[in-house]
Amino acid sequence: MTMQAVVSADPLSVFAQTPFMRLLGMQRDYSSGGKAQMSLEPIADLGNVIGAVHGGVVVTLLDVVMASAAVSIIDFSKTVVTLNLTTSFVEPGRGKLIAQGEVVQHDQDVAWCKAQVRDAQGRLVAQAQASFRYLPRPV
Repeated sequence: MTMQAVVSADPLSVFAQTPFMRLLGMQRDYSSGGKAQMSLEPIADLGNVIGAVHGGVVVTLLDVVMASAAVSIIDFSKTVVTLNLTTSFVEPGRGKLIAQGEVVQHDQDVAWCKAQVRDAQGRLVAQAQASFRYLPRPV
């Protein structure tokens, strides 16, 4: 199977068309002005051995919410790829997870961001910081 770029005339629809986001069931709540929020109602297949959401899913949520914030600050005119990502886990994530990310600083080539994931009760599950390289959107 060959992977293909997700191409769309509407840059806001790219997220919903990305196969991995659909597989995980992530939802974009908003993405505007350098801030974004994603939510996830986890299914059993996303669980780990202790009955919480797998850490890889939590990291993906952090990565995607920061990337969404990064492209929103430039009005979705480009896409981004992750250059680095540092994550700290605080406690297991159970139930609905909500990720909030924001751009701390950016220039024409790179955006530096931070994010947190909290559970439905507001408990901190994980936090991260990352940098993203801006690239042209696939056409």
